Amino acid sequence: MQKVEVQLGERSYSICIDNKFASLNAELTAARQVVVISNPTVAPLYLQQVMALFRLADVKHFLLPDGEAYKTLTSFEQVLSFLLEQKMSRDMLLVALGGGVIGDLTGFVAACYQRGVSFVQIPTTLLSQVDSSVGGKTAVNHPLGKNMIGAFKQPAQVIINTAVLRTLAPREFAAGMAEVIKYALIADEEFFNWLWQNQQHIQAQDPAVLAQMIRHCCQMKADIVSRDETEQGDRALLNLGHTFGHAIEAWLGYGNWLHGEAVAVGMVMAARLAVARGQLLPSQLEQIKQLLQAFALPVMPPPAMTIADFMPFMKTDKKVKNGTMRFILPTAFCRTAIVQDVSETELTEVFADGHH
Repeated sequence: MQKVEVQLGERSYSICIDNKFASLNAELTAARQVVVISNPTVAPLYLQQVMALFRLADVKHFLLPDGEAYKTLTSFEQVLSFLLEQKMSRDMLLVALGGGVIGDLTGFVAACYQRGVSFVQIPTTLLSQVDSSVGGKTAVNHPLGKNMIGAFKQPAQVIINTAVLRTLAPREFAAGMAEVIKYALIADEEFFNWLWQNQQHIQAQDPAVLAQMIRHCCQMKADIVSRDETEQGDRALLNLGHTFGHAIEAWLGYGNWLHGEAVAVGMVMAARLAVARGQLLPSQLEQIKQLLQAFALPVMPPPAMTIADFMPFMKTDKKVKNGTMRFILPTAFCRTAIVQDVSETELTEVFADGHH
């Protein structure tokens, strides 16, 4: 078992990485009221094992339909209604068993139900294991923008079981790799090279290699979150590719592309912008594209989507400050910064030549 500590004073917690569901803190296993939130894809596989972690005879569960299309205020309200019907008190424990959608939604419920209850993240997709389950960002989507309604709410613990990745659809595994590659592109060339060298082992889901990769991503995220919990500075770098990516997701309709697929294209678009600004070599852009393609990720926006389609979403992005669009862009290979001076004209020029 490997552990990563997220240092946030009294809100600190550990991320436990293992090849089974274990290592839940004793005070959590003793919780008096427990509700597991999951979906019909994950529940038949893992719900019984997770409910068995608790010493209670009576652990309740609530299933939401699977997919990004259900990360909505309606689902949020359904979960709250269930908790109220079950007469759950403030000392209850919520457990998120699923991917990023279940984790984000359960965390937002935990932040709001009776002004805040404890929750545990048990992420079952690669994307949620390396990214969304760590760091306490919770939200639901709105037709006008992704993750626009939410709260910062840190979990009490994160339990990562690498064995669950064996039941993950290949497309979902690939989507998770987009967030893994993102960590390398933000600030870690050594990790980029490691991913390149280990791509066969990763594709074969070698347990030791996966555990090492997931731990590295969690450690990077934990370090950044410890420094900047509510995203005033450094933490925004974790949004590399997300400004373009969120626009793709919203424009296509949530769930048509997976989040990781949209982020992969977003990172390529950010890299293209950096090439146009002379901060990245065309050969480095090619390396980035090749690594993404090695994991079966797209590197081109949807064929029908023009830069004009991106603009309305990018103007309502959470990184907009005082009316100025802010982008996370590479400043060199595997180095990034927040850039404020990207104009609409520049975006149009860089991306006017269509999709290549």
